[in-house]
Amino acid sequence: MTTPFLSLTWSDHVTGRQGFLVVDRLVRGVSSGGLRMRPGCTLEEVAGLARGMSMKEALHYEPEARYVPLGGAKGGIDCDPRDPEAYGLLVRYLRTMRPYIENFWTTGEDLGLTQDVVERAAAEAGLVSSVQAVYPLLDDEADARRRLADAFAVEVDGIGLDELVGGCGVAESVLTALDRAGVPYWRTRVAVQGLGTMGGATARFLTRAGLTVVAVADIKGTIANPAGLDVESLLAARDAYGTVDRAALRPGDRELPGDAWLAAEAEVLVPAAVSYTIDAANQERITARWIAEAANMPVRPEAEELLAARGVTVLPDVVVNSATNAWWWWTLFGDIGADADQAFAHTRRSMRALMDLALARAEADGTTPRAAAHAIAADRLPVIAERFGWHR
Repeated sequence: MTTPFLSLTWSDHVTGRQGFLVVDRLVRGVSSGGLRMRPGCTLEEVAGLARGMSMKEALHYEPEARYVPLGGAKGGIDCDPRDPEAYGLLVRYLRTMRPYIENFWTTGEDLGLTQDVVERAAAEAGLVSSVQAVYPLLDDEADARRRLADAFAVEVDGIGLDELVGGCGVAESVLTALDRAGVPYWRTRVAVQGLGTMGGATARFLTRAGLTVVAVADIKGTIANPAGLDVESLLAARDAYGTVDRAALRPGDRELPGDAWLAAEAEVLVPAAVSYTIDAANQERITARWIAEAANMPVRPEAEELLAARGVTVLPDVVVNSATNAWWWWTLFGDIGADADQAFAHTRRSMRALMDLALARAEADGTTPRAAAHAIAADRLPVIAERFGWHR
C-alpha cells in the first residue's frame, strides 16, 4: 500500500469537530473525490475512500476518450448533516481547504451532502466551483462548464439527472451479474439499505428492469413486502435525507427493525447507505446470492471472506458505484452532452463492460470480483502514468 500524496486532519475552531482530506494520487496534477459528512467519520475511512477513487478513475480509463482519469482523493467531516451547526462547519471546512480545491482537488457531493449544498457552501467559502482545479485541463472551459451546468439542470420524472446516473450504474452492474449467471430478472428479488440518492435511483432502475424490490431500509427501520414494494410511491414520500413517510405504506407493507433488510428473502442485497455495514457477525444472516456495493466500503474484508466461502458474491464498490463520478467527467470533457438519453446509454455501456470484465477476470483468476477489479486498476495505473507522467 503506497503512502498518499497528502493526508491531513483539520479541527474546527468553533465546534472542535474534525474534518479530513486525503489525496491518494495526482494525474496531470489533479485528483477527484467527493466530500462526505457523517458522525464518526475518520481519517482512516477517508484514506480508504481516496484509494478507492484512484482505482475508480483508473477503471474508467479509455485511451480514445476525451475524459482522462484523474487521481483519487476524498474529504470527510465528522458531523451529523442534520446538526444545526453542520452548514457553518461545512463552509469553514471548505474555506480552509480552498487552496487544495483551487489547485488539485475536485470534489462534490457524497454521503450526507447534496451537490447544491456543496456548491452553495463553496461559493460562501470564496470558491469558483468545487471542481475548478480541473478547468485548466479542459479544451474549452466556458463550453465545458456550460455543458455540465445544463446537465445538472436536466430532470427525468422530476428527479435530477445527477441523482439518477449513479443508480443506473449500480443497476447495470447487478443486471450484468444476473445475465452472466443466466438468472431471469422477473425471478429476482432485491433488498436495499438506504433510499437516498444512490439507493433510491438503484431501486427505481432495478424495478423498471423487471426485478422486485421486497425490502428497503432507512433511518426509521425496514419496510418490507414479499410481494413487492411500490417503489415509486416510496420515492415520492422521501424527505431530503431519504427517510420515507410511513403514511405512504400500503396495507401489505410491514415495518421491521432497521437491520431486517440483511435477512430479507432476496437474491440481491444493495447496501447504499453507510460504510462498514456488513461485518463478520451479521453476514451470517444473509441468504442473498449477490451483494452490490452501492455505498462505499459497506462490506468489511473479514465479512467478504466468509461470504465468499459460502457462495455469496460481492460486486465491489470500486466498480458498482463509480458511474456518478465518471458521468461528471464524461460530461465536462465532452464525451457526452447534457442529455439524459446519452447519459444513460453511455453509463449502461461503460458499466456493463466494466462489470463483465471484472467478473470474467475473477472467474479466470479464481478470485473475487473485488480482487479482479483491483488487478485491472493496477494494470491501468502504470499505463496512465506513462502517458501523463508519474505524479503521486
